Amino acid sequence: MKNKLKKRYNIGGTTALKRTWKIKKDITALYLAYKRPDVPFYAKLISILALVYTLSPIDLIADFIPIAGYIDDIIIFPLGIALSIKLIPEKIMNECKQQSENIFKAGRLKRWIVRAIAVVIFIIIISWILT
Repeated sequence: MKNKLKKRYNIGGTTALKRTWKIKKDITALYLAYKRPDVPFYAKLISILALVYTLSPIDLIADFIPIAGYIDDIIIFPLGIALSIKLIPEKIMNECKQQSENIFKAGRLKRWIVRAIAVVIFIIIISWILT
């Protein structure tokens, strides 16, 4: 019975991990596409709105409400990413996805993430000191 459930619902996290890596690569590809001048403005706008909504403390449904509070984040962010990818021309998106793959293989993103985390920690410390 357990094996049937594992196969059917892929319990164990392998599908979730694959989806997480795919979303990370898609976000990187969207960032690379955002920097290109030949990407339509509306595609850039949708991708920025999805990201801002996800990072914003203001939600459609408050996060303290059990389960329902996180559902809007779980649905809106992937839908925004998917819509942004659909709005960007396929040729440009394929080039950006290839560049994203190269970035992940080269490990450049790790250095950027470490720097970003350091900056966020620095800002938090400074804001804590000033308040």
